[in-house]
Amino acid sequence: MLEIKDLVIFLDKIHLFNGLDEKQLASIALKVEEREYPKGKVIFKSGDKPDGFYLVYKGRVRVTLTQFDGTEKQLSLMYASDYFGEEALFENRNRSATVTAQETTTLLFIPRAAFESILKQYEVLRPNFEVSIQSRKLARSTNFKWLGKNEVIYFIARRHKFRLFVALVKPVLATLVPLGLLFLGMLTAATTPFALSIVGFVFVLGWIIWSAIDWSNDYFIVTNQRVVWLEKIIFLHDSREEAPLGTILSVGVETDYFGKLLGFGNVIVRTFVGKLEFDNVEHATQAADMIREYWERTKAITTRSQMDVMKDTIKQKLGLPIQKRQVELAPVVAVDEEKVLSTPLWLLALSRLFQLRLEDGGKVIYHKHWLILIRRAWRPLALTLMVLGIFFWRIYLLATSTELSFIRQNASGGYSPDTIVVLMLLLMLPVGFWLWYEFTDWQNDTFMITNDEIFDIDRKPFGTEEKRSAQIEAILSTSYKRNGFIAYIFNYGTVYITVGGTQMAFEDVIDPAAVQADINRRRSARMAKKNEDAGKEDRERFATWIAAYHQNAGEFSKPISAPTEEKKEEGSKTNPFSAAAKESQELEDLPLGGEEGYGDDYSGEEGFDGEMDYDGGGDYSGEF
Repeated sequence: MLEIKDLVIFLDKIHLFNGLDEKQLASIALKVEEREYPKGKVIFKSGDKPDGFYLVYKGRVRVTLTQFDGTEKQLSLMYASDYFGEEALFENRNRSATVTAQETTTLLFIPRAAFESILKQYEVLRPNFEVSIQSRKLARSTNFKWLGKNEVIYFIARRHKFRLFVALVKPVLATLVPLGLLFLGMLTAATTPFALSIVGFVFVLGWIIWSAIDWSNDYFIVTNQRVVWLEKIIFLHDSREEAPLGTILSVGVETDYFGKLLGFGNVIVRTFVGKLEFDNVEHATQAADMIREYWERTKAITTRSQMDVMKDTIKQKLGLPIQKRQVELAPVVAVDEEKVLSTPLWLLALSRLFQLRLEDGGKVIYHKHWLILIRRAWRPLALTLMVLGIFFWRIYLLATSTELSFIRQNASGGYSPDTIVVLMLLLMLPVGFWLWYEFTDWQNDTFMITNDEIFDIDRKPFGTEEKRSAQIEAILSTSYKRNGFIAYIFNYGTVYITVGGTQMAFEDVIDPAAVQADINRRRSARMAKKNEDAGKEDRERFATWIAAYHQNAGEFSKPISAPTEEKKEEGSKTNPFSAAAKESQELEDLPLGGEEGYGDDYSGEEGFDGEMDYDGGGDYSGEF
């Protein structure tokens, strides 16, 4: 049974209860019920009446929705310090999803009557819950393919509607022009002003719709792994900037007079390499509190992961079973196997020649988009097509004409081939070489991602090679941009990678969002491996000491009696740290434990697999 002080500490870390002091949190803790759920137990089903509000104290729950075809769609996974059930209470409706315990889980439950009395007593909490509900509704209405399998959106928002109203000022004022033309047409009874007014109204209406869509396409997102800023100008620009929660240094809020009056502000997230600015965000204070909370969670997860590795090392020394841990990675672009099987072999071979993304032995190789190849090689390509056209046209004339022939007799009585055909064949050599050079130069510009490094390779045919590389764990942030209508339509752009004080760029790659996901996926795996290896020797040495103590705990707990002179003399001989002992035995030969000590070459039945569980949340559990 949890004590009140433990509940107060737990509630104080959750952004929903920001604004309350310890005494107020203690009054809420008195109304909390502790509930245990075994793995697989349904907490509530879709369509149930809302009975109260739930917080995850320990364990993990799965939120699912039954679709029309009877299949279940996973909406999210929730871990320690997450919460659910508030939306149905606020809107006074039935549950919209099913929640199931994924493992043995401890939940904190606040009954409906108590929950409503808490909101009446502490009105400061209501905006916190409203921000959470708005975020979850917006998250359900969107579909971001770059999210990880167990990555959960905790906060998502657009800019405040004030920004939309500001963007609509110009098109609304522009309606005065077609209105004036319409009034002029009515006065003069002329058709031209009427026609121009109709065109003007259509233009203004399109401008208004475009402004509204442009406003709705920008998102500020906080997940259990990263902070993301999505910006899109339809048909012109598309970008995503993000930073892992672990790279955040500080979070602040800035606002002006209108922001204070209308309830919005700028959330400034400072990282190792700069800042992400969520400008004109509604409920900016609550948004900043959420970012801080999940930032603190990330630091706590790192600490727990290190403790897990230490615990596993000690278990290995003691011969105890070790629980396997896995790293949750971000998604990669899946291969459509059915499409590959239905594609003809000749087309697959041709597509491989111009393949823009190639996986080979754990490496991912990217080429620049084929539009860049066309931009570089259009001149030699045009000349090649022109030469080939003239060549085949001349061959056709020679084949169909009775007067012309490929080999004819000249004035000196000798035989010579057709001049135009020979000229076209000779021109094919330099023009074909030019085309081959441009294609090879395009193909040699590659960007490569491995499990350890990223590479930007630029190699000129018959020339020099320039290679830039960086360790993947040194990456601090990534972003991408698609600029222009053509780049938007054909889905290519540039991925910017910040490494230390420099920046690398994967230029003009296809689907830059997927490239960014590839980089982040491997970075997550590398960082997890690096954290695992950090201090491994120290852990091994310390675990050996702990194991030795555990094996000899009974001997260490024996009472100590005052030694006699004979015992002192005998003890000086057996003491491994005395001069006499050093003469008879080297310290390195002394056993650490009893008759069967644990040395460096010891290995239990189940070895340490070296993997950590970084699932974005959850509480440390398990017995040691």
